[in-house]
Amino acid sequence: MSDVGVLSAHLLSVFQKELFTRLAAAGHEQLRPRHGAVLAHLGPDGSRASELSERSGQHKQVIGTLIDELEHLGYVTRQPDPADRRAKLVVPTAAGRDQMVQARRIVADIEDGFARRVGPERFAEFKAVFAEITRRS
Repeated sequence: MSDVGVLSAHLLSVFQKELFTRLAAAGHEQLRPRHGAVLAHLGPDGSRASELSERSGQHKQVIGTLIDELEHLGYVTRQPDPADRRAKLVVPTAAGRDQMVQARRIVADIEDGFARRVGPERFAEFKAVFAEITRRS
């Protein structure tokens, strides 16, 4: 049996391929798996780039580049943070919000498929254990 790193990488690859193929079919064909570092962690009312960096585990420079790309594609805008006018919030646009809705639906469907393959109880336990192992200290 492969080690946890190889298994995790394979699961991520399978998951991302399915998610981004289905997002493309839903009208979001310009998105790539790398954009998930922002989109998967973006709050519906916006998030600071530093929060996105922390949540995703990506360097701030990487997140900044991804935000630039997503802004160019029309998925996010940068707006002043009402809590701190010196800071900027990365806020989803209408296209960004649609992607969030579509992604939630697709992810739920993918996970339902996994649960059907191994049984709902085993899949729920897998997710719980996986979350425990990957939780940052």
